[in-house]
Amino acid sequence: MPNEELETLKAELERTRLAYRRAIQTGQLKAGFLARTSHELRSPLNSLIGLHQLIMAGLCDNPEEEREFIEQAHQAAFRLLKLLDEIVYIAKLDYGAHELDINAYPLSSILQQVEQQIHLQAANRSYPLNMTQADSELCVKADFKRLVQVLISLLDAGVAKMQEGSITLKAQDAKEQNYVEILIEIHSPHLIWSEPLDKMQETLPEITPEQARTLIEQPVPSPEMNFILSQELLTSMQGQLHLLVTPSDEVEFTRLQCLVPRAEAAEIQE
Repeated sequence: MPNEELETLKAELERTRLAYRRAIQTGQLKAGFLARTSHELRSPLNSLIGLHQLIMAGLCDNPEEEREFIEQAHQAAFRLLKLLDEIVYIAKLDYGAHELDINAYPLSSILQQVEQQIHLQAANRSYPLNMTQADSELCVKADFKRLVQVLISLLDAGVAKMQEGSITLKAQDAKEQNYVEILIEIHSPHLIWSEPLDKMQETLPEITPEQARTLIEQPVPSPEMNFILSQELLTSMQGQLHLLVTPSDEVEFTRLQCLVPRAEAAEIQE
């Protein structure tokens, strides 16, 4: 066989191997997404069912408590619907029923929008928000609204689990990778972003009034689900989201890395 044909076959084989690896990785990601989604939906659904069971069984101490349970069930239903809307949107993006509005934007305008929306929440809880101003020439190619949503969702989830400390958001050019890197550093537990699969498969207990209140107070979506939804959205924008490893003595510290495709200022539409 001529050398040229041999080299061509080798190149095709390598491309096939890469495609196979990507398919395996995609399958694993989708399996994880489905496992997390099913677990995430069970919590508000279980509280909704449990609250109705308590009411129907006549276990409320008085009419006021019954009205309280009805209101809590109503809240659980809306939270479940909101989560379903997010999941359906991601699914439609995945199979092409929705399209993102991808354009070039100055990163500074995106971070300014994020700061405006998250600053008050952080200030109300006495957590300083340290945001490094992005280089005015640094531009990204993304869906403006959805990228802002991703950053705010991640910050919201981290702030909700903070006990003390501060939040830092900074950006830098990763030109060699053709990305802009956005780093989010939060003083919150590393493990809130990743729950083991075996824990997700645990059977939910029979609900009591106290457990119902606890379930209602849990954030929906959880930090883990927020991370996965944000990861899916960034992937749809040809970006990436990673949970970076932190030193073992900093278990209460989280560093999230968002990689967004970089753009040139000349690509920005007037």
